[in-house]
Amino acid sequence: MARVKGGVLAQKRRKNILARAKGYRGVRSKKERYAHEALLHAGKYAFAHRRDKKTDFRQLWIVRLNAVIRESGHPSYSVFINKLKKNGILLDRKVLATVAAEHPEIFTRIAEQVA
Repeated sequence: MARVKGGVLAQKRRKNILARAKGYRGVRSKKERYAHEALLHAGKYAFAHRRDKKTDFRQLWIVRLNAVIRESGHPSYSVFINKLKKNGILLDRKVLATVAAEHPEIFTRIAEQVA
């Protein structure tokens, strides 16, 4: 069998790695070995932080809801959510936080139903 030289494919692979590392600082955007290492770490962080983003937003909605709930006269967020569930109002935190921020009059009606 004839020998196959891999120069073209290897060059393409290196070029692709450096193209994906464009914008990285220092040697991480210039040298193939360091760029590859940086891309591996970036991929791990991107995967983990996609999950963290969901937690961060949930915490943000809870903080916003807690502020509005306490202004409306309820003792706390946890008591309010418990009463929502017992009354059969199936709105999640994202929807409640959006309604509280953009349509306060609707949120007050929801809060009155809970009380």
